[in-house]
Amino acid sequence: MEQGSAREGVRPAYAPGAFSRAPGDGRMPECRVPEQARGEQPGVEWPGARPADGEQARGEHTHSEPPAPRVVQRHSVRGQILDALRAALVDGELVPGQVYSAPALAARFGVSATPVREAMQRLAVEGAVEVVPNRGFRVSERGPRELAELAEVRALIEVPVMMGLARTVPAHRWCGLRPLAEATVTAAAVGDRAAYAESDRAFHRAVLMLSGNEQLVAVADELHRRSQWPLVSGPATRRADLLADASEHTALLDALVSQDLAVVQALVREHFAGADR
Repeated sequence: MEQGSAREGVRPAYAPGAFSRAPGDGRMPECRVPEQARGEQPGVEWPGARPADGEQARGEHTHSEPPAPRVVQRHSVRGQILDALRAALVDGELVPGQVYSAPALAARFGVSATPVREAMQRLAVEGAVEVVPNRGFRVSERGPRELAELAEVRALIEVPVMMGLARTVPAHRWCGLRPLAEATVTAAAVGDRAAYAESDRAFHRAVLMLSGNEQLVAVADELHRRSQWPLVSGPATRRADLLADASEHTALLDALVSQDLAVVQALVREHFAGADR
């Protein structure tokens, strides 16, 4: 399930070796709504929902010609570097216990040291790295106990919310999450841990957004992100493990669409029970 064992957004393709990834194929599989749920009106958006990447916002004018190039601001570069560094953490390319300097990382990305330093400061606030004066940033070292504690706290938050949503959310809204669940399968199939981490968080965020509680979504997403950082020791997550975890997302959606609450409860509890593996 979870990496320790997303969005986020597309990571930039910087210089060679800069942690870039290829996107999935974007196909949207069929989702069949049970007969008893077909009376619901489709197309209703839940609170806090945002258009998917590449999706046209309502009222937005489209053009056949490509848009004019825009100047990339420094804060945009910092955000892209932050996304790439987060992916490197999940992939294990930034090794727990190792110290990395901003200039060295900047040379790897082909940018100045300033946005890298700012991104690493953000990771320090999140607890992913520690500041080492006059040297750089040390990647935090975590053990199995911390991972188990994070899984326990996430379960306390997400399990009751998901069970409540299973009783109240109409089937067609669960069908709308099918592409997100399939994105986790696509990433798992190629063993892309960073892409899986992003799509995994995106799926869980979309489920929790149905509650309409933005504070809950923010807290749960931060806990989820922290649970994806690698342990100080131990083997990398295998492709088979990723596929098994991704299949739980699609199975959960099937149960939610069919409104089988007993199966939903079993799958949700199993999903979080495996988060500390």
